[in-house]
Amino acid sequence: QGPLVESGGGSVQPGGSLRLSCVSSIDVIGRTMGWFRQTPEKQRELVATMSSVGQTTYADTAKGRFTISRDNGKKTVELQMTNLKPEDAGIYFCVHTKNADDSFRYWGQGTQVVVAS
Repeated sequence: QGPLVESGGGSVQPGGSLRLSCVSSIDVIGRTMGWFRQTPEKQRELVATMSSVGQTTYADTAKGRFTISRDNGKKTVELQMTNLKPEDAGIYFCVHTKNADDSFRYWGQGTQVVVAS
């Protein structure tokens, strides 16, 4: 098992909400953490990231509906997702430590989100 463990995935109806959590077993200070999503049709795509000092980035599809947060003391990052749409479904991966080429060094195992009636 790697240093990142996600939880909080599940199945919701369109319009519903889910909160994903990720706990790291390695230090998070000075490290960007975030979330990616993978679907069968697409490569893994960035959903949201947050730097150690709170700077955030969001995919256009996530803006206004998703909120990323983190607790450096607890070494956690969370993703609050609201007004979920079927196209939000997929496997969500927690990520840690952004490399110079914008890739991420550490990836969690993933947690599945299903959005369906």
